[in-house]
Amino acid sequence: MSAVDKYNVESAEILANSALHLPITQAAPIYEQLLSIFPTAAKYWRQYVEAQMVVNNDDATKQIFSRCLLNCLHVPLWRCYIRFIRKANDKKGVEGQEETRKAFDFMLSYVGADIASGPVWMEYIAFLKSLPATNTQEESQRMTAVRKAYQKAIVTPTHHIEQLWRDYENFENSVSRQLAKGLLSEYQPKYTSARAVYRELKKYVDEIDWNMLAVPPTDSCKDQMQWVAWKRLLAFEKGNPQRIDSASNKRIIFSYEQCLMYLYHYPDIWYDYATWHAKSGSMDAAVKVFQRALKALPDSEMLKYAYAELEESRGAIPSAKKLYESILGDAAQTTALAHIQFIRFLRRNEGVEAARKYFLDARKSPSCTYHVYVAYALMAFCLDKDPKVAHNVFEAGMKHFMHEPLYILEYADFLSCLNDDRNIRALFERALSSLPQEESIEIWKRFTQFERTYGDLATMLKVEQRRKEALSGTSEEGDSALETSLQDLISRYSFKDLWPCSSKDLDHLSRQEWLAKNIGKKVEKSALSDGSAATDKSSSAATGISAASLKVLRPDTSQMVIYDPKQHQGTAVPANTTASNLSNPVASVVGAVSNPLLNPSVSMLDSGSANTFDEVLKATPPALIAFLTSLPAVEGPTPNVDIVLSICLQSDLPTGQTKKSTNLTSQRTTGPAPSTSDLSGSSKSHPIPRRQLGKRKDLDRQEEEESTTVQSQPLPRDAFRIRQMQKARGGSASQTGSVSYGSALSGDLSGSTC
Repeated sequence: MSAVDKYNVESAEILANSALHLPITQAAPIYEQLLSIFPTAAKYWRQYVEAQMVVNNDDATKQIFSRCLLNCLHVPLWRCYIRFIRKANDKKGVEGQEETRKAFDFMLSYVGADIASGPVWMEYIAFLKSLPATNTQEESQRMTAVRKAYQKAIVTPTHHIEQLWRDYENFENSVSRQLAKGLLSEYQPKYTSARAVYRELKKYVDEIDWNMLAVPPTDSCKDQMQWVAWKRLLAFEKGNPQRIDSASNKRIIFSYEQCLMYLYHYPDIWYDYATWHAKSGSMDAAVKVFQRALKALPDSEMLKYAYAELEESRGAIPSAKKLYESILGDAAQTTALAHIQFIRFLRRNEGVEAARKYFLDARKSPSCTYHVYVAYALMAFCLDKDPKVAHNVFEAGMKHFMHEPLYILEYADFLSCLNDDRNIRALFERALSSLPQEESIEIWKRFTQFERTYGDLATMLKVEQRRKEALSGTSEEGDSALETSLQDLISRYSFKDLWPCSSKDLDHLSRQEWLAKNIGKKVEKSALSDGSAATDKSSSAATGISAASLKVLRPDTSQMVIYDPKQHQGTAVPANTTASNLSNPVASVVGAVSNPLLNPSVSMLDSGSANTFDEVLKATPPALIAFLTSLPAVEGPTPNVDIVLSICLQSDLPTGQTKKSTNLTSQRTTGPAPSTSDLSGSSKSHPIPRRQLGKRKDLDRQEEEESTTVQSQPLPRDAFRIRQMQKARGGSASQTGSVSYGSALSGDLSGSTC
């Protein structure tokens, strides 16, 4: 596999499957290659060791087990190990049985806490029961060993905990019913607690993919979900759900070790594991975890700093210094951050002179940037209380980093701490005389800010004017348009989050600033939503906007059709329905298009792009068109919310329901098109089918209940609600009659029926 496909899971699976069908001599190099990339892949280790066991290669099998067992706490792999041990010791008699028992104890000490370790406990107990006993003492020892194994198994949350409890009950009752009563009553609460923990633990375990390979962190959803699942499991185990002191740490260690099998390349898991050990008081265990972490992630500077911090915190200064020196590594690859952190380490542990000596060496390194000068100067100023040394360091850095605006700003901040306003102005002048125009923007900004805060009015205005003149070429004629604006005034008389104007004024000025910067650009690149570009020819010539640049889409109004909310989607529109009916929503759009006073942005439309807009209009849902056309004309960025909500509540918008009865569908398809007064709620009547009446009443009742829960008081002038209530009342009076209404907006109802 190439370096690019090093962690390609699909390629690894193909290689592993191909190795199954090869002789062990040919498959071994493949397994070694896979395991060098995925050293915690228990399934590959198991596949590899089983291939060796098939050919009875015991030496190679033992070597493989010694490489993988302690790092892969995987029950199937460990059961393969115990199977190998039992096979090797079957013919050795008592000595072999003792070796097998030790192997079982060794296995259970590592994977006995696994939720899938139930079969391992059952196999171990069966093995203990099968041991021969030649006398009463040996029989008693065997029974004691079996009882201890059962008592450990029934307090371990596993998939087979209930089966183990039943077996334990049978075992104790078979030995002595009197003794069983006391023992079972003693362990019953422990078993109940373990079973409850198992049921909760199973929820977290089921979210984990136990076939996942350890790959570096990616942005895939699967990897992120697995990280979350493991973090939840670890948090659950840290909570000590069984409330046991002796075994809780073992369970947490086991969970971390299992987690690292799958999140092997995640530095945060290694760090959490090590810091948990350190907080628990096991500093040596934390050191071992960091050592393993650096072996897994040798290029991780984060883990190196964390390890050095741990060593320094416990007083192991030589070990910490070696870690810092390893971070420095090759001089060509050393970063400026490594120099800075090592200077700080030396200052903390070896004193000022050691830090100064290393700084003198570090500034000769090709990787030394202005950050090193700033860090050492501030250290001398704040820690050593020596402003003279700090000033000399900053001045020395000016010889190399005069072209760095950020270094100039850091130097200015230092001089501000010294209250040296004269040298601050001199520094700004030096920097502005040497920096190119594009790189001096931040310097000018800081210079004007300094004068606004500490200078007099004449100096303040002078620096602002100089700034405008110097930066006039950096923007496209924007600064010249801002010379008479209030931006400079607001900047002069504001302080932190205090402004001499309202937020509305700030928004208005921000829009003006944007318009001024884009005043010479084409309209198609701007977002003039209020139609401000539609000016007369004289004003267009004055602002540099030509009529030829106004390429705004114009709808083809001749192709517009009347939208009928009572028609199904796809129903033909009668030919006599035209766009002249302005009370209809779509007709309102036509009216807005034809009248530039109502919609000034439409007055700029170009007739050459009607087909494109026509396609967009056809794809727009009718309900959305009806909603948009009922909204008021907006002349600013923030419309009145109350007005918008009032119009929405009073609009007769389609409900979007497509499932209607067959009779109603045929009636609306074959019937004439509704007139203007039908859509606007006038006094014309409509027959209401009997079958639809009940459904409509139920729908009205449901809508009334929903509106009651959302709003605590009735909304004024709700025409839609008034019409629906009147329809329901009229339908209850006569199933065959019709109801005519008065003016819905005025609230006048007439209840004449026929």
